Amino acid sequence: MKLIIRLLVTSVLVMIISHLMTGVIVDEFTSALTVAIVLGLLNLFVKPILVILTLPVTILTLGFFYLVINAGMILVCDHFVDGFKVNSFWTAMLFSIILSLSQSIVFKLTNND
Repeated sequence: MKLIIRLLVTSVLVMIISHLMTGVIVDEFTSALTVAIVLGLLNLFVKPILVILTLPVTILTLGFFYLVINAGMILVCDHFVDGFKVNSFWTAMLFSIILSLSQSIVFKLTNND
């Protein structure tokens, strides 16, 4: 049940951020839900491999290379999801930062543990 709630919250956040940001287009809620699912799967399977492969660069940049990896995940998601469009790498980076921060805030505020 928690997974479904997280996916729905992330979908709503994707919709909100896309309306507030220029350069990010989400056609409808089902596209946002697909974005949430694809991002979740990419973060589960692909991101750990990228983190390990880029560990030296990440260490040299004091962790800031994670932002590049996150932006890359958004761009890959853009490639696979119809109805989701991100105009540039920098837009993807800003989108990923805002999405991560907003997810952290929402999930921290709603954590009842």
